[in-house]
Order: sequence, then structure tokens, then C-alpha cells
Amino acid sequence: MSRLFPILALSFYWLLANVSAADWPEFLGPTRNAISSETNLIKSWSSSGPPLVWEKEIGTGYSAPSLLSNRLVLFHRVGDQEVIEALNALTGKPAWKHSYPTKFIDPFGYNNGPRGSPLLSSNRCFTFGAEGRLVCLALDSGKLIWERNTAADWTVPEAFFGVGSSPVLEGRLLLVMVGGQTNSGMVALDSETGKTVWESVGQKNWENAPMLGWVGDRKVQWKKFDKQASYATPVLATIHGRRIALCLMRQGLVGLNPTSGEVLFSRWFRAQVDESVNAANPVVVGNRVLFSSAYYRSGAVVIEINPDCRSFKEIWKGLSLELHWTTPVHHQGFVYAFSGRNEPDARFKCVEFDTGTIAWDRDESWRKTTKQPDVYGRGSAILADGRLIVLGEGGLLGMFKLNPKAAEEICRFQAPQLHYPCWAGPILANGLLFLRSENRLLCYDLRAK
Repeated sequence: MSRLFPILALSFYWLLANVSAADWPEFLGPTRNAISSETNLIKSWSSSGPPLVWEKEIGTGYSAPSLLSNRLVLFHRVGDQEVIEALNALTGKPAWKHSYPTKFIDPFGYNNGPRGSPLLSSNRCFTFGAEGRLVCLALDSGKLIWERNTAADWTVPEAFFGVGSSPVLEGRLLLVMVGGQTNSGMVALDSETGKTVWESVGQKNWENAPMLGWVGDRKVQWKKFDKQASYATPVLATIHGRRIALCLMRQGLVGLNPTSGEVLFSRWFRAQVDESVNAANPVVVGNRVLFSSAYYRSGAVVIEINPDCRSFKEIWKGLSLELHWTTPVHHQGFVYAFSGRNEPDARFKCVEFDTGTIAWDRDESWRKTTKQPDVYGRGSAILADGRLIVLGEGGLLGMFKLNPKAAEEICRFQAPQLHYPCWAGPILANGLLFLRSENRLLCYDLRAK
């Protein structure tokens, strides 16, 4: 053992020196756009996949885990309890657990677990459950700090699929899409105490707004039973030197002053049928914002925010992108996205951000050959070390080159433990890739040796 210890120590310090690592503390990662800064990852894997570090049977849900300082926090449902559980990211061993009862039943027959991802700060863990219970725990121990029952505290119409948005932090403020009526679609809470700081969005900004894209010259007539919450998470950005919270609500995109909740601008964006949702996050590039939906030909829109941050102009709209619930990855003027409402019509595409022009369509290119593609369906993608890592909804794990000229798949692997639906996106932290299905959590090692 005395001879082995120096070798292990040298190996550990070599990894520290040669692997650029990063945490994944919230939905879509440290920069909230599914892009990782990690480097020195493996360039491909064999048909048997990357090395499996550990796996664990878990409860149900669509919530992607989050990770900070080798503490992985999983949000899932076990029996009639919503469970927030901290694990050692390197081993999968439990560190602490907090749970509370839930009676949530998905009205459409999907699973009954939580949908939103945990949000981790240096000393806190925030979760937003399927019934709207907002919980703040101590990250080191799992001790309850405060909680809010948003369904009881605000007038919140019942959601189609439960609560699906994740909270975000802006300084000390916790921004939450609660969907309250009449003007409490978004709220800000003091993250230390849970007390309400402001509430905004609803009838005041939508009443008589033009219903863009709808048949006829129609304007919004507010209904107090309308749902406000969507399944998208607020996106914080600095545009023209000003901080803006971009919230894709059920009615459309709203730009807010995150400090005060003041509505800066609104843009109606909703399918013309009631049974529809907005779910993919807005994508911000410079002073332009892309937002999209997959329901009933609602398509995608890119707007450019003017220097006053209170007005905008439309750059393009169209059907080249129809995003259901996965947020696309932007790189050098192109977005890589899974477009389509259901698995049979979902297609992996590359689309030019500023024009909406399709650069390539993986499924269309395969149709021109005799070989059939491996199906990703409505997948999720993250960008790391110059490549796209993709998880299909059936558990197919792939790696693609960042190439706007052609869909170049480097490798693929069907994880045997995973099955449909894998709707939680992959997360990458400190060289480890975490994948979850409805009942399984896997950890793979992507570090180059």
C-alpha cells in the first residue's frame, strides 16, 4: 500500500492538471444553455459505450439531476413521497435525503414524479415539485430552511402536466414561474427567507395585446382561469448592458426587470388550440432571442431587442424549427436541435440562427440512402469539448461533430438499462456523464485517460 499511494496521488494530480472540469448546478448547466467548458474528454466510444462508473435504481420523474462539488442532487418520487436526495457523485452513495408527501397524478397518464431540476448554490438547494411545493434546503445537510406552497399562496390554475419550470437565481432573488392569477405569473422570493419580493405578469401586460399568428385581427381578452405557467425555465441575460429575465410563459415571451418585476415587453406566442404548451427555453444570442413550440404549426420566432430594451423587431418566423421540450444548443451562428412534437416526426436539425434556414436535417439525409438511421426521437443535446453529446428518448447515446455542413455522427451506444422515455437531458460534471430514465440513474466516465 505504501508503494501504491504515491502512484495514486500522482494520477490524481495529473487529472487535476490535465482535465478542465466544471460543475452542473442547475437546469442546462453552469451557463444555463447546455454548454460545458470541460475539455480533455474522450473523442469517441465503442459499441459497448463509455466506462460505466455506477448505476442506481431510482424513483420516477423527468427531473435532470444537478451537481456541485461532487454532490449530486436527485429529485424524484418514491411511492407517495417527493424525494430530494444528495449522492456522492463519484460513487452514488447517499449523503442525505429530504422528502414530503405528494398526491400528484398526471391528468394525461404520464409519470407522477417531479419535472423541474434542482437549483444548487454554494450553501442551498432549491426544488420546485410537481404540485408547486417550493423547497429550500441546506446543501451540506439537507436540513429544511424554508418552503412555500405556491398553489395555496397564489391562485394557480391546474397545469396540464404538473409544474415543469425550474427556479433560477439572480443575486439574492429566486425567480419562479408559479403561474398565478391575475398578475402573478412570475414571482421573486428572497432566497434566504422565502418571502415574496415582487410578483408580475398577467392581465396587466397581456390584456388587448395582439394575438400574433392567430387567424383574424384578434386581441387578448384576459380570462382569470387561463394557465400562465409554461414548462420553460426563465433565462437571464445581459442585453444592451441591461439585465433582463426572458420568460416564455404560456401566452408568450415576456421580458422583465429581474430586480423589480417590471414588464419591459411582451410578445404573444401560443398555438391556436387550448391543449398546447410552451416548453423549450428561449435562446439568447447577442440582442436576439429565439423561442419555439411544436404544437399545431406554431414554429419558431427570432426577435431583436432594441437598445431601449422595451421594444423589439421580428427577424424571422417559420416552421424550420418546432421545439417540443428540449432547448437547442447554439454554436457560431447555428442551433443544433431536435425538432418535432412526437417521436415519429422528431428530427435532428442544424438551423441558421439569424435566418431560420435549415443547414442540415439528419433524418432527411438518411432518407436519400438505403440505410435507416438509429432513432433518437425527441433527444436532448449538450455541447462539450467541441462535440455534441446526444441522448435519445429511448436511451440511445450518441456523439456528433459540430459541423453546420453535415450531420456527422462519431459514435453511438444503446444503454441497455435505459428505456423510453428518457426525457431528462444528460448532465456533465468533472468528466462524468449522468443519464436518467424514469427508474434508472447511470454515471459514465468521459475523461480521456
